[in-house]
Amino acid sequence: MRRLSLLLIAAACLTAGAQPPGPPLADARLSVHTLVREDVFAGVLDGDLDRLSQGERSIEVLLERRPADRAALLAWKAGATLYRAVRAREAGRTQEFREKYAQAIDLLAQAKSLGPNDPGVAAATGGMYAVLADRLPDELRGRAWAAAYDAYQALWRAQARGVEKLPLHLRGELLAGLAQSAQRTARPKELAEFLDKILAVAPDTAYARVAKQWKDNPATAADTRLTCQGCHAPGRLAARRAALGDK
Repeated sequence: MRRLSLLLIAAACLTAGAQPPGPPLADARLSVHTLVREDVFAGVLDGDLDRLSQGERSIEVLLERRPADRAALLAWKAGATLYRAVRAREAGRTQEFREKYAQAIDLLAQAKSLGPNDPGVAAATGGMYAVLADRLPDELRGRAWAAAYDAYQALWRAQARGVEKLPLHLRGELLAGLAQSAQRTARPKELAEFLDKILAVAPDTAYARVAKQWKDNPATAADTRLTCQGCHAPGRLAARRAALGDK
């Protein structure tokens, strides 16, 4: 019995050691967005389901540890769930798609109820739909883009005055989301306004290159994406920890 117990402990240790290390969830200096973003986007943008699962586990832990951030965490959970719904649909698993989609919508409703003015909820909502709305069925796509438009408009109301001073990532993603959601919801005047704004405040960037393409050839906007222009590359968590003085 003792030998069996030791073997079981050894196996558990080997299994645990084989798992990739997760983010430092106990570090209260790091926002929940910083802690879950890289893993969730590695799943959604790159199709890395192991990293997506890591992000989902982190969200569950943080829901227990940081109740004050529950609204934003539920929005992130909604995004991960919506991605799983989209994958199920594309694999022909219709019932699973319906279940996961309903879960995502419910999580998003909870997030908005808890944090109606939380910019983190708006950012996670807009970003989620900007990446995934075009992969939804036709009958759901319009609703998704309308929600994205509303989310980006909420962010714009809060950040428009100082948009030029925002870091490039935040500046580019905000304006790209505004332009893309305007395009998808048939608002040509607003689309033109935000494309010009991108060219003015984010020149010589990937955002500007796509914005110019959309202006020069508007037909390309229908099936291309302006958001997430390399902004979610790995390393941002490590960089943030380094800035805080961590080794």
